[in-house]
Amino acid sequence: MNELLQKVEEFGVVPVVVLNDAKDAAPLAKALCEGGLPCAEVTFRTEAAEESIRIMAREFPEMVLGAGTVLTTEQVDRAVAAGAKFIVSPGFDAEIVDYCLKKGITVLPGCITPSEVAQAVKRGLAVVKFFPAEQFGGVATLKALAAPYTGVKFMPTGGINAKNLKEYLSFSKILACGGSWMVKGDLVAAGKFEEIKAMTKEAVALVKEIRG
Repeated sequence: MNELLQKVEEFGVVPVVVLNDAKDAAPLAKALCEGGLPCAEVTFRTEAAEESIRIMAREFPEMVLGAGTVLTTEQVDRAVAAGAKFIVSPGFDAEIVDYCLKKGITVLPGCITPSEVAQAVKRGLAVVKFFPAEQFGGVATLKALAAPYTGVKFMPTGGINAKNLKEYLSFSKILACGGSWMVKGDLVAAGKFEEIKAMTKEAVALVKEIRG
């Protein structure tokens, strides 16, 4: 596992961010950093994603930034050029995974079946995404998947929040959890960055409490 993924494991939580306006990128990044969680997975679901990553990377270089919902190799190039350090795809897309590996880019493909995890293992990946986590059986499914693939860790995303975070992070094969509860779209749109900072601090405290 590389140094970047070790950092993600230390964070325990990766805020999954959807930004509709790049003007919110800097204040959101500031709130996350001040809240003690200098990382984010900015999803490529919106037109503002690329510029948002660029702003965050420039103004908050200490942040570990990833690009999520990456569906094409062209998006990989745009995300990395903007400052993303890792790529996350919702499913296992062999073209994207192989492209990232060829270029030395950390990639976390979505895997929800043994066959998909097997494809990741074959390519030497040590960490994969598990999405959507709650809808596909949560921790029980993760434990079943992890049993035959002992060298793999998972980053579950989807339906994870402060209430069920302990259940996930208590399982040793989970690297970190992706979550959007502290960076909800309505809070960002309303400019409630102090509230986001407070919720981020709570998430950081919760991780410390769970993992000691």
